Amino acid sequence: MTQVNADFTPFAERMRAENLPEIVIRTFEHYYNQLAEGRTGLLPEADILPVESLPDAEQLAADLAEAGRAALPHTILLKLNGGLGTGMGLERAKSLLVAKNGLTFLDIIARQALLSGAPLVLMNSFTTREDSLAVLARYGELARFGIPLDFLQHKVPKVFQADLTPARWPADPDLEWCPPGHGDIYTALLTSGMLDALLARGYRYAFVSNADNLGAVLEPAILGYFVVQRLPFLMEVADRTEADRKGGHLARRRDGRLILRESAQCPAEDMPAFQDIGRHRYFNTNNLWLNLPALHALLQARGGILGLPMIRNRKPIDPRDPNSPPVYQLETAMGAAIELFEGAGALRVPRTRFAPVKTTDDLLAVRSDAYLLTEGFQVIPNPARRLSAPPVVCLDPRFYRLIDDLEARFPFGPPSLVDCERLVVRGDVRFGRAVVCCRAVEVINESDAPAVIADGATLCGVHRLRGGP
Repeated sequence: MTQVNADFTPFAERMRAENLPEIVIRTFEHYYNQLAEGRTGLLPEADILPVESLPDAEQLAADLAEAGRAALPHTILLKLNGGLGTGMGLERAKSLLVAKNGLTFLDIIARQALLSGAPLVLMNSFTTREDSLAVLARYGELARFGIPLDFLQHKVPKVFQADLTPARWPADPDLEWCPPGHGDIYTALLTSGMLDALLARGYRYAFVSNADNLGAVLEPAILGYFVVQRLPFLMEVADRTEADRKGGHLARRRDGRLILRESAQCPAEDMPAFQDIGRHRYFNTNNLWLNLPALHALLQARGGILGLPMIRNRKPIDPRDPNSPPVYQLETAMGAAIELFEGAGALRVPRTRFAPVKTTDDLLAVRSDAYLLTEGFQVIPNPARRLSAPPVVCLDPRFYRLIDDLEARFPFGPPSLVDCERLVVRGDVRFGRAVVCCRAVEVINESDAPAVIADGATLCGVHRLRGGP
């Protein structure tokens, strides 16, 4: 993209009309100017180095847990809860889906918070706020800390790729706006007054994670490590597997500073190196630990604009219509702040702290017996599972992408996956009660009519079916 003469005034006017804070407008202008200057936000392989080794959470000294428990009165549990789950056909917060044992994600998160003794704070969007707070109202004890249960993330305009003007879509004006990525958490903490409120009440530390990752619980030993090491920022990372080749990875700049590189920041010619899990060994779990006074000081020093690396996402303005006009969505990743904090660190954690649900494939796996909900309300791989990696589930998106379609085809719940390495379903297949999948399973419906797996069936290998009467 070449440099163009672009005018930010129409963007500022639109954002002020929506009553967005001036810091949000100036932050968006910061990224818009980069876009207009022809910057891509790309991070070439030649500019970075792999991370060879890291401290390991499974080898932390035993006394760090005690240090963490001592810091709990000064710690909050912060969950990113702005996602609607539109990819699954939802029009409400994804965290309101049933995740495990009849409990929704948000029910489990509330119980995690109550068990930890730390206050729970959600970063909501306007579309997730009402329903989510209604769920939390069932847990009255959460309000005892005297701080708000949530704050709101912002929205920013989409940008037409053709001329870098504000995107217009009269058919659905809401589609003219997008969230600025979860890197907005730092700006939203500031503009909402939440950061000042937390500091005024003596809170110094925040454990931040995604609402769809029920493996992310507040672990005292990791908190103790964060506190004892006096870190301003800590990222939890895990070993990359073949399933993680497309996710953001940890790296170092040539000056030694840790950075995060997302796939959208990787030049096409460097994608083989990006996906080389032997070279780039660690992926970002999006479990982060923040030193709140250090964050406040950094925001003050930078005039409220952190200047996280820009992620330029190319999208159609209507995500449901690939032929709608192309736009840029200017986003940032919260993990990218690792390069802004002097002395920031990363910690290798076990896979048990990472069980995200992004698709119905993930949801089926988490709901299955391949995972357990512990007494501490953490979703972990089932210890009875003899395979080291979680099951890979690949369901035909024509029939299973939407949550209603998934549940219609698994009316009795998921099959047993505790001994399953991989489950692939091609075509329209309805699963009966108490189905068991062993090792690698591929179910193929070779007809256009729906097919059925009988109650009590045990599946292993390839199964070819034909639907119909």
